Amino acid sequence: MMKFLAFTDIHEDKKALQDLMARAKQPDIDFLVCCGDISNFKRGLPVVLKEFNSLGKKIYVVHGNHEEPEDGFARTVAEYNNWINLHMNVAKVGHYYLLGYGGGGFARHDPRFRKIAREWYGKYKEQKTIFIHHMPPFGAKLDKLEQGYVGNKDYTSFIKRMKPKLAISGHLHETFNLMDQIDGTKIINPGFKGMVVELK
Repeated sequence: MMKFLAFTDIHEDKKALQDLMARAKQPDIDFLVCCGDISNFKRGLPVVLKEFNSLGKKIYVVHGNHEEPEDGFARTVAEYNNWINLHMNVAKVGHYYLLGYGGGGFARHDPRFRKIAREWYGKYKEQKTIFIHHMPPFGAKLDKLEQGYVGNKDYTSFIKRMKPKLAISGHLHETFNLMDQIDGTKIINPGFKGMVVELK
């Protein structure tokens, strides 16, 4: 059994950072997952990276729209040994494969994601997977705003086909701390306060 702390969209908020650090330091937390937007258009990024890096625990991260362009974010993250950039990458943790895809604003479709999603399906469809992304999938509680659903339809299609055990996203502050399901896959937006997830 493993436990991890998932969080997103802290936007360099000092109180959120302190609270997350306090929880992450506890011995029951094995690693962390971050769904992006830890900075304000890159401002404060090194401070947040350095603080979490000091925990000595691995932090698997995808960039948010506040950290674009992605290549600059990747170079900055590479300077900190405990941060692992998951964008378009896969990491194995225990019996699970973490599949990461970051960035995006409000695009309904993403051809580049569809390409990597096909590769992931071919390689990992029989494995236990967790999908970690910044934008929420389309058509559930996590992307429902007053004007309707604003998430990404390609993510929803991938979740329905791949059937990961869990999908974690952020981006929409209005849906922080909400949970839902898509075809049996639990989807969560852990928000800046974070959520502890237990894996069996």
